[in-house]
Amino acid sequence: HVARTLKTACGTHRVSFRELEPAADVVVPLGAGEERGAVACRSYQATLTVLLLLARRLGAEVPDLRPAVEAAHAIRETRDAWLDRALDVLGGAVAVVGPDERISSAEQGALVFREGPRIPADACETGDWAHVDVYLTRRPGYRALLFGGSRFDAIFVEWMQRRGAAFVAVGQPVEGAALTVEHPAADPLCALLVETTVAELLAAELWRRSLRDA
Repeated sequence: HVARTLKTACGTHRVSFRELEPAADVVVPLGAGEERGAVACRSYQATLTVLLLLARRLGAEVPDLRPAVEAAHAIRETRDAWLDRALDVLGGAVAVVGPDERISSAEQGALVFREGPRIPADACETGDWAHVDVYLTRRPGYRALLFGGSRFDAIFVEWMQRRGAAFVAVGQPVEGAALTVEHPAADPLCALLVETTVAELLAAELWRRSLRDA
């Protein structure tokens, strides 16, 4: 049943979970609601939350995740103060960079830029960036969205400043950032649950503008 459902969905990037439910031993409702833009945002965050809670039940050290709710609220409530400024910095194509333990944030961030407003966007781990994507900074107009917290942040900043490339940081202030979107989620796992909200709000606004100007 599962193989047949996946084969039917092949090439569409969409799977009906209602069709998969009968084959599952347990179904965990995410409670993410309808995502009318067809870009997985709340469902992505809810999936991470469920997996972290499951890991805790299995013995992993997972902190209290409730501060993530406050952090997500703070990001949304302060967006009028940073949204337009961040878009002015980032412009068109954007690189999304994050630490290895939160590389999923970079991948999700790049995904929402591509799927929503169709902005060219790629993800890279901060340490790997210094060996791979750093070469792209030689091209004029290189811009990046940095999820801070990597031990390689300083190297990233050094190269960006050397090449005159601007970036927006998310989380704790990063020296050299044109703008920092701060939130109170200090624990990395709490940050993991909320920091992609910044990319999602940026992508949503770019998408809205593209539809308005079409």
